[in-house]
Amino acid sequence: MEQFEESIYRLIVETSTNLPGDVRRAIRAAREAEDRATRAGLSLSTIASNITMAECNVSPICQDTGMPTFYLHVPVGANQIVMKEKIRSAIARATKDGKLRTNSVDSLTGANSGDNLGPGTPVIHFEQWERDDIEVRLILKGGGCENKNIQYSLPCELEGLGKAGRDLDGIRKCILHAVYQAQGQGCSAGFIGVGIGGDRTTGYELAKQQLFRRVDDVNPVPELRRLEEYIMEAANQLGIGTMGFGGNVTLLGCKIGAINRLPASFFVSVAYNCWAFRRQGVLLDGGSGEIKEWLYPRGDEVPMDEAPAAEAAQPADAEPRREIRLKTPLTEEQVRSLRVGDIVILDGEIHTGRDALHKYLVDHDSPVDLNGGVIYHCGPVMLKDEKGEWHVKAAGPTTSAREEPYQADIIRKFGVRAVIGKGGMGRKTLEALKECGAVYLNAVGGAAQYYAECIKRVNGVHFLEFGIPEAMWHLEAEGFAAIVTMDAHGNSLHADVERDSLAKLEQFKEPVFK
Repeated sequence: MEQFEESIYRLIVETSTNLPGDVRRAIRAAREAEDRATRAGLSLSTIASNITMAECNVSPICQDTGMPTFYLHVPVGANQIVMKEKIRSAIARATKDGKLRTNSVDSLTGANSGDNLGPGTPVIHFEQWERDDIEVRLILKGGGCENKNIQYSLPCELEGLGKAGRDLDGIRKCILHAVYQAQGQGCSAGFIGVGIGGDRTTGYELAKQQLFRRVDDVNPVPELRRLEEYIMEAANQLGIGTMGFGGNVTLLGCKIGAINRLPASFFVSVAYNCWAFRRQGVLLDGGSGEIKEWLYPRGDEVPMDEAPAAEAAQPADAEPRREIRLKTPLTEEQVRSLRVGDIVILDGEIHTGRDALHKYLVDHDSPVDLNGGVIYHCGPVMLKDEKGEWHVKAAGPTTSAREEPYQADIIRKFGVRAVIGKGGMGRKTLEALKECGAVYLNAVGGAAQYYAECIKRVNGVHFLEFGIPEAMWHLEAEGFAAIVTMDAHGNSLHADVERDSLAKLEQFKEPVFK
């Protein structure tokens, strides 16, 4: 087993930096289904570029490398204690090398372990089998899409769909509602794994296990196969689209499994995964630990530059898409001139800020002047070189909804003119944008390499004690592009898409499966 740790390290790097071929094919199909001129088409082109950049740079596709979760099948008598220690060692090494973000945080103190090791991290499941080889599967599921997981207890009432009973039709309604409630916050277009039955714990476990199925496989259970096919067709009629911008493709894959349950309990558990569907597996030689086979087609088998989005002329009555280049700090006049749908290209200093910083700033002064400034909801992957200088390795946006309790107060308190994130924000923030003359810019979620390329220099950092993802990084940006989705006039694309998708969801109220 002298090669076991090295093989695990290679698996981690491959999973973090190179999407497998079946996932790439699904994304290419989505690009072909969207018009190049739309926000969804532009976003999918950015996603395709990001996938290629991550592969070439051998850097994380998305900066949020999630909770590393391993599933192993091992021969009878294999030393699982040694394997677990070697997996932990490989995780620490991959973190040090910038292939994983420091994501393991003490739940009581908030302290970051710095190496992705700690109680419960990483997650490792062992199961014996009657073979001599070792099978290892790994999924890196980021927090943004993890937060959009949802579990239903039937019977229940569902917004837009009415009563969901304890039958196949009730399950159908739960799954459609799960896609609807995710909107763009889970980095749609996404993939879902569904677990029917079990208890609350095993239901979620079954749902996550479904994500290890091939995107192009066929469910052997006829009823579940029909349900998967139905969900794929119906979900893509909701109009949520890539990043929640609206569009033809909302769901890229749906896999459903079922296990027995208690008579009193009927759970439907949904594991939502973003477009950056990072899972891979290897078959290892049971004696040496060397890789014998990759379990999913390697990403380099499916190039992303061969499937351009469909060409489409904009309608004659459509307003031309505006691109506005601005340099920070921003003025109120500049920001109030922006409208939902505008593409803003930023140059100058921007400041990262996530949960810990927002909580801090509500009650304290900022260490830098934020008047006219830009806050970027981002927890980057950072590495320090031999000279002690920091470099950005991955820097995509995080889900902004978590900052809704704080954002309006911070905009008013510090004179912030722009907030960058993904998934949009709520009414409280929208009112502050209108009152103060500020704007929300939606970057493409998961495009960590695309945006890292736009960061030309790290000007400084505050609050490293919060951990690298939660620190306040001061970054010099050049050509940083994002779309105005909430403007200073009370308009919100996110509210519009959610309202429209709810209306479309209501068409699926009537029973389909008897």
